[in-house]
Amino acid sequence: MMTSALPTSHGKSGTTAALDESITAWALAARGGDTDAVEQFVGALHRDVQRYVAHLCGDPQAVDDLAQDTFLRALGSLHRFEGRSSARAWLLSIARRAVIDSYRHAAARPRRSDVPDWQTAVELTQPRDLPGFDDGVALLDLLTALPDDRREAFVLTQLLGLPYAEAAAVSDCPIGTVRSRVARARATLMDLLAQAETRSTVAA
Repeated sequence: MMTSALPTSHGKSGTTAALDESITAWALAARGGDTDAVEQFVGALHRDVQRYVAHLCGDPQAVDDLAQDTFLRALGSLHRFEGRSSARAWLLSIARRAVIDSYRHAAARPRRSDVPDWQTAVELTQPRDLPGFDDGVALLDLLTALPDDRREAFVLTQLLGLPYAEAAAVSDCPIGTVRSRVARARATLMDLLAQAETRSTVAA
């Protein structure tokens, strides 16, 4: 059953902030050659990177390759990471560039299909057999109705948990723009959920 609950708009929780501090510490340690820290860093953010690139790209078969490309770029650039932002925001910025570069590369070649199928890729990255999984899939399905920029802002802040300032840095736009996009995305999703529940009630 689909519920009307959307992720609550709020800043980082203490747990998320603590995790981000750990991830950033691992990235800095990995920069110094700590192989265990490299594994911790990659393992902690691999799923977030997959989810993010899945929302940005239109080819579900490219998600794993884009995630791998993101980490290869990040590990090759770790010597330039100084911890001024969280490692999560830094890595998602790299993921965004990887997707953009893949679009530019693909633009030079004909594509078999232009049908966006990003939600399939996202669903494949979601944990199954857990409470709320069906609601999560329903929400991902509704996200297809959002413009790309609003969907990206919603995913970064409401699903991946980035604060608005870091989401703005990842998206390369002002923080006020991110707040506006998220607010409009939430309003649209609430309307769509209300419409879906009305149809469900009528059908019942």
